[in-house]
Amino acid sequence: MRIKEIQALRALASVLVVIYHAKLIKGGYIGVDIFYVISGYLITGLLLRELEKSGSLSFKSFYLRRIKRLLPSSFLVLIVTGIVAWIFYPDTMRHELGKDIAAGSIYISNYLFAHWQMDYQNLGAVPPVVIHYWSLAVEEQFYLVWPLFIFLAYKGGGRRLVGRSISAITAVSFVISLVQSRTSPIWAFYSLPTRAWELGVGALLIFAPQFVRGKRAIASISMISILVAANHFNDRTLFPGVAALIPVLGTAIAIASIGHWPVLVRKFSHLPATQFLGEISYPLYLWHWPVLVIPAVYLGRGLRPFEIAICVVVTLLLSWLTHIWIEEPLRQKVVRPQMVVKMASVVTGTSLLLGLGIYASCANQIQLPDGKRTALTNILEKPLVYNDGCHLNRGEKISPDCTYGKRGAKIKIVLFGDSHAAQWFPALERLAEQYQFELISLTKSSCPGPAVKKATTKTYDDGDCAAWRENSYKRIAAIHPEAVVVSGMQFPDPAMGTASISQWWISGEQRTLSQLKGNARHLIYLVDTPHPTRDIPSCVASDAKNICDQTKPSAAYTISGFTNVDPNPWLCTKICPAVINNQVVYRDSSHISVAMSEELSDKLGAALKSAGVSLQ
Repeated sequence: MRIKEIQALRALASVLVVIYHAKLIKGGYIGVDIFYVISGYLITGLLLRELEKSGSLSFKSFYLRRIKRLLPSSFLVLIVTGIVAWIFYPDTMRHELGKDIAAGSIYISNYLFAHWQMDYQNLGAVPPVVIHYWSLAVEEQFYLVWPLFIFLAYKGGGRRLVGRSISAITAVSFVISLVQSRTSPIWAFYSLPTRAWELGVGALLIFAPQFVRGKRAIASISMISILVAANHFNDRTLFPGVAALIPVLGTAIAIASIGHWPVLVRKFSHLPATQFLGEISYPLYLWHWPVLVIPAVYLGRGLRPFEIAICVVVTLLLSWLTHIWIEEPLRQKVVRPQMVVKMASVVTGTSLLLGLGIYASCANQIQLPDGKRTALTNILEKPLVYNDGCHLNRGEKISPDCTYGKRGAKIKIVLFGDSHAAQWFPALERLAEQYQFELISLTKSSCPGPAVKKATTKTYDDGDCAAWRENSYKRIAAIHPEAVVVSGMQFPDPAMGTASISQWWISGEQRTLSQLKGNARHLIYLVDTPHPTRDIPSCVASDAKNICDQTKPSAAYTISGFTNVDPNPWLCTKICPAVINNQVVYRDSSHISVAMSEELSDKLGAALKSAGVSLQ
């Protein structure tokens, strides 16, 4: 018999995730944490009851139940998603699509997605259509090891040792989560060791003291805390770690106090609509993301409110159909173990082959507006500094010896900033070879040349950037170059309490100016490039080329002390086109392409000369 309050929590979790991805709430991703606590509670209770009743565990029965419950719906959604996306995505995107479908079909996709997203400059690209399968992989890994862990603990010391062992695992996992949320937040977000404590908290509810269960006020506070976290957390919140305590403990207390919920909350949780959402919560989670992503990719833009509403309705319909046609029939049907294993193998193999087939069907040519074709790999190419270790990522604080052009030349020019500085490396390298000066590249992801104070995120740590800048300032002082070219991504991402975006950026310029002043003959501030509103290569490859020219010029926030060079007029007239002189201007939704950077080298060289910089 299903507990109505648990079903209501499932409904809440799935709805939070859906409205988060529909961009209606900032922190709805905590729905995943609610699911984890529920899973830890239910699975551990099931295992303990079996152990206390029979003294042993049927591992075979447990795994067959999990396979029967989870795999049919997940592989149905995965296969349908792969086929539909293959039809509607530009054929140049099939490389990534096939890779993502293949990852979703195996049970370590969370680690694969984490590895692929460690490319910090790729975080703004088109989101993988099955990225949400990472959380299923975490649960599947948990289900794989948890029964054996509980069994060994019970055999070693009964119920008491089980409780102590779960407490120890939960504590260790929480500490790992705290540390890794700061040192490697992407891995912290996706991996089982940093998420296990959330499942562990749910498991510990089996041992919760009785006094917790009778506190109606505590139950009310726990539910309010979940809603507050969903509304106030955002993508810049370091998560999991300390922040995850709010939804995790809130859910745990809500479960522990079932039977003592406030009257209105209990009545709401028992409503047929609430119970319906709880019943379909699993397929709702599976369907919502591809239903939102595929139309956005096909249209080449973000979805409008009425389109999002349509997608949500379609998601509910598909989830209901999956529930009544797949989940319920299989739940009630007795299936031979051999058939369960056979079907699991078939659908796993089918989805894996589908992913590989989609991957193999990728085209490497984009047709430009004038009918000419160009290689996608050339457009997506990154500057050399990404491949030789000279463009740093999170956690790296000292740039290596990154010297190009004519080593030992009298004229030395330093490129300083983040990836929006590094995008100019091809232009400066071409100038260095032409004029035979020495080019030193000092660039680090998410650390703009202007020393702005930004909100800590998965890609940014203020301490990292401060340490890297300090070391770079010292190197520049020792080099005393002809010029330092300073640049950075001006996308608004200020720390909390920033009143004015322009003043925030200008203050960063002033801090950097104070450190560089007197250490170079010329200090050049290279204004940020225009801001695309979508992934430009995907847009150009799609049938929606008419909307690819909606990129916006960047504001020129400048201060006295720097000589300012503004590239926006080089890339924009009345519009900022996606293609100039048969070159795709941007390699993603943010950075100019290597070919465009090289094409602008003459303009950049002329601007540097006009600023008084001697290039030879």
